[in-house]
Amino acid sequence: MNDIVPATPHDLSFVGLFLQADPIVKGVMILLVLASLGCWTIVVEKLLRFKSVRRQARAFEMAVRSADKLHQKLAGTTGRIVAAGQEAWRDQDPSESRAERRERIERAMRAALSADMRQLQVGLPFLATTGSAAPFIGLFGTVWGIMNSFSAIAASQDTSLSVVAPGIAEALFATAIGLVAAIPAVIAYNKLTTDLGRLQQSFAAGITSLGDRLARDRKPHLRAEAAE
Repeated sequence: MNDIVPATPHDLSFVGLFLQADPIVKGVMILLVLASLGCWTIVVEKLLRFKSVRRQARAFEMAVRSADKLHQKLAGTTGRIVAAGQEAWRDQDPSESRAERRERIERAMRAALSADMRQLQVGLPFLATTGSAAPFIGLFGTVWGIMNSFSAIAASQDTSLSVVAPGIAEALFATAIGLVAAIPAVIAYNKLTTDLGRLQQSFAAGITSLGDRLARDRKPHLRAEAAE
């Protein structure tokens, strides 16, 4: 009498699904995990930098309100904006009108602000790309895995659930990883771009006020103070 050898049970844990997956599906999973880690690295770095820039925005508002603080050494974005405005103010042309002088000073400060804002934008396109592409990359892994599962079913001519379920589970696991990578990336991208816009508006309001004050101020002794 022949003994019936029971079928080896499949490991349906996350690690088991990964190890049993097709090499192409494994590659998709690894790519998505790396993309997710990259997104979280960018998010943490941006949150820390945005916190610092918010403090600088508040310092800029205080500097605009206080003329004395404009002649102090200010760090970061605030310092670069004030330095650009003072440099443009020192290059006064007696023939230009107040409106022209104000526009020139504000343009110099806006250029300094734009350079810093571009630095803050680094990494955000990666979040947007991951948020839009990760679900489709995961879906590709799923489709590939399901195709392999149906091929195995056709070869074994066994359509029982115990044969079909493990392959389908491995395939769907790729889609799940894609969603895990995409959803936080989309949420983080929307939040960070909104915060970036608010920071830019905060600095822009201060630039308008400071530009108006510098355009009015043409006293020689203040020119010497600004050069300090």
